[in-house]
Amino acid sequence: MPTWREERPGINGEIGALKTTLFDRVGGFSQVRLIISEFYDRILDSEVLRHYFENVDVRRMIDHQTKFVSALMGGPASYSNEHLARAHMHLNISPGEYDEMAEIFRETLEDFEVPAVEVDRLHAHILSLQDHVISSPESGGS
Repeated sequence: MPTWREERPGINGEIGALKTTLFDRVGGFSQVRLIISEFYDRILDSEVLRHYFENVDVRRMIDHQTKFVSALMGGPASYSNEHLARAHMHLNISPGEYDEMAEIFRETLEDFEVPAVEVDRLHAHILSLQDHVISSPESGGS
């Protein structure tokens, strides 16, 4: 699993004295929440994905997703693959729908000017989790 840390010069200029995470560099929870709020606006605009969020408290989803993405960025939150599987198993998500979500995630990060190398790493990590989320073999929709 990639690390989301970057070495920065310390007080006396020594490398490695201070390590920051992508979470810190993007601005912590408040900025991650802005990114995730925009991500959900785009998800709700997606004809492929919006049906998953009918009758769902989207603010609550934004809170959960903010913590999840913060963890991916090296922040203080955490998650498990088992939690992901439990949360999504009843949704019958297809590979095509998952790909749509991952691409919207990538585009949102790019629009917030997250460095390209970090966007690539986060996108790859999201794609690596698909086996814990996909429950439908169809590649179309539900």
